[in-house]
Amino acid sequence: QVQLVESGGGSVQAGGSLRLSCRASGGPSSYSCMGWFRQAPGKEREAVASINKADTANYADSVKGRFTISKDNADGFLYLHMASLQPEDTAMYYCAAIPSSLWYGLNCPGQQFYAYWGQGTQVTVSS
Repeated sequence: QVQLVESGGGSVQAGGSLRLSCRASGGPSSYSCMGWFRQAPGKEREAVASINKADTANYADSVKGRFTISKDNADGFLYLHMASLQPEDTAMYYCAAIPSSLWYGLNCPGQQFYAYWGQGTQVTVSS
């Protein structure tokens, strides 16, 4: 019954912006951590950003200052606003979540601890 559904991907030119959305069943408050991950062709999946229940966010060095993760408990959405997009950002982006029963730390862990994953949304940035 747990569902994560991403939307908002697309094709943009370098320097453009996109906002990704993730509809999470039960709302973000049902999870200790939520995050965005991405995987480019031929590369390993990597963490992009995470946010905990206290709204503390962490970002990969490659996206700091350009991407912003946020959540809205009222409408049940997790967001990733991406600005100043570069061709290197081209990847399939996934929303993921850790249920509150599986993680009790203050800082969000690595991707192996995320129990729920969406199907992904493609982001393509042309030069």
